[in-house]
Amino acid sequence: METKSEALSNKLQELEGEYSKTKINKATNKHVGALRAKIAKVKHEIIESGKRAAGSGFFVRKSGDATVALMGFPNVGKSSLLNAISNAKSKTSNYAFTTLTVIPGMMLYNDAHIQIFDLPGIIENAHKGLGGGRTVISAMKSTDLIVFVIDVRYPDQLGILLNELRALNVFVNKKKPSVYIRQSASYPKVVVEINKSKISSRDIETICNGFGIYQAHVKIESDLGEDELISLVAGRSFYMNAIVLLNKIDLNPKYADVARYINSKYGTKIISISATNMTNLEEVRAAIYRNLSIMTVYLKPKAPHEPITPMILHSNSTVRDAASKIHTEIAESIKVAYVTGPSVKFSNQKVGADHILQGGDTITFIK
Repeated sequence: METKSEALSNKLQELEGEYSKTKINKATNKHVGALRAKIAKVKHEIIESGKRAAGSGFFVRKSGDATVALMGFPNVGKSSLLNAISNAKSKTSNYAFTTLTVIPGMMLYNDAHIQIFDLPGIIENAHKGLGGGRTVISAMKSTDLIVFVIDVRYPDQLGILLNELRALNVFVNKKKPSVYIRQSASYPKVVVEINKSKISSRDIETICNGFGIYQAHVKIESDLGEDELISLVAGRSFYMNAIVLLNKIDLNPKYADVARYINSKYGTKIISISATNMTNLEEVRAAIYRNLSIMTVYLKPKAPHEPITPMILHSNSTVRDAASKIHTEIAESIKVAYVTGPSVKFSNQKVGADHILQGGDTITFIK
């Protein structure tokens, strides 16, 4: 008797075989769209089945104000970087696959406690499970920021990493498309009210039908393609911010040319570093903090001798948001506050609960 895993694999093979034999033209568009939706659904079921079979994967205890994942090929210097910018003591060596589990470290920057995970190295075809790649990427998804670490001698490592993530529907430095699908029996079919995508309304309906959605109200207010819509409907898409570090620049005096090559090919800013020589690591710390979209504000002490208390908030948080971190009752009763800092013109300026704070502000709450 075939197992569930074998049944799913056979079903996928059958669907992909049918898809490869189907000629794509106007007459077959609807059928092709339905096949792609079915293929995506089965792939999702296979991935989920594999996760259950493999157990929970790496156990990662999260702490601090935000979390960051160091991601790269084996032996690119992730462990050396972690040791240099955090309190971690990760094992390092000059050969591949030293890190076999997730190694955490804590970096203190602007009074924010930022947890940094050194993940095991990714290899090509990681999305298929090679080298435990799916487990590593699953651990990465639980963090707030990806830090790609690229060896200066192998600049196209970045392209391979991006492809591995894209194969598992992880989109890097891309805004999540605005897609609204509301299922309701009050609609006779899938009704597409707004469509700013590259996909026809008929194909949108076919994709929805492939996932068992037959009566729904749809609004697509972003320009996206079929594959991305399929992964969104399947609930498998992740959109994550990332920064790129070009490591080991001490091994290549022409590292600036390599950085320009990566920038022109992949359209991303590069920070050139040497983790072993401690080169440009302060720039790395600042970039991590900045790209986490957090800020540090301070609570004014009740008495002059008391220390100022730092508070970590999301960027563009309000006075009410800051109050809610202390207690919901304070947030509910707060009407005004006194603020000193970049967000106001005057020292100790009186502001309302909806006033948007900036990093470095000092707040005094008034009930």
